[in-house]
Amino acid sequence: MYNAVHPEHGRPLVIRTNVGYRFTALAVDQVDAVDGRYEVLFLGTDLGTVQKVVVVTDSKGKLEELTLEEVHVFRTPAAVKDIRISSKRQQLYVSSRVGVTQLSLHRCARYGRGCADCCLARDPYCAWDGETCSRYTPAVKRRRRRQDVRNGDPIRQCQGHHMKVGRLESNTVQFGVEGSSTFLECQPRSPRASTKWLVQRTPSSRRKLLRRDPRLVSTDQGLLLRALEPRDAAIYHCVTTENGFSQTVARLDLRVLGPAVLGVPVVPGTDPHTHLLDGPAIDRYCQGYWQGLRGNGRGPRG
Repeated sequence: MYNAVHPEHGRPLVIRTNVGYRFTALAVDQVDAVDGRYEVLFLGTDLGTVQKVVVVTDSKGKLEELTLEEVHVFRTPAAVKDIRISSKRQQLYVSSRVGVTQLSLHRCARYGRGCADCCLARDPYCAWDGETCSRYTPAVKRRRRRQDVRNGDPIRQCQGHHMKVGRLESNTVQFGVEGSSTFLECQPRSPRASTKWLVQRTPSSRRKLLRRDPRLVSTDQGLLLRALEPRDAAIYHCVTTENGFSQTVARLDLRVLGPAVLGVPVVPGTDPHTHLLDGPAIDRYCQGYWQGLRGNGRGPRG
């Protein structure tokens, strides 16, 4: 070839900068969705992961790259050597120096049961079928099927169709020890969603945006609180926003335990926090707490 071969759209489909890995393998599947045909790229890396990516064109003709998920495919990290697609079996076969593994092309259940979550996923393989997020098959016609790969607009697609399916009905109680650190886990359902934390000091008070504090460290997986203080006890709401649609994906009721609550004696002249990691004392407190809940009919069943 004497001349350069340029991409069809004038730019590469996928661009990665300042990342700690390299792409090592590529496989492409053509998928028919409600709003057209899409090419889904499966990109293997030298870290032993496979990225599932789809590139869509918006109404203005601009390309938008969407990373649907990234999966660690090997127990022992090893560079991906080859990727093959079996359309008949709907499986992805991935090889490395340590072996071969297989993945399903579509894992719709991971997006949840709600119409909004399924729509925001923008996965051409998946659509909301009226009850849950399931594999989309063009040959099967269902009136309540909802999918929007191009725009991912749940407000338009899911109006009146279980927008709040899977909403949180109760708080998850989490204990922390005064003076130590605790982690509030919150995993957004979409890698493209932005996350913010709201705090509610009492069940009857209004939620307020969590203020910045040197003791707080926000990560992609949740919120780390260092050197807990009694004032940190509150209800924490993890709220994600994508395409103008907001939802609460985690609601954690943090209880901060101190020496008086645990019944741990404090030796004069010593740091009281050194006594808080006494395992039996914490176990006794938690056991008494859950027994109290069971007595009120609110404890876990099973």
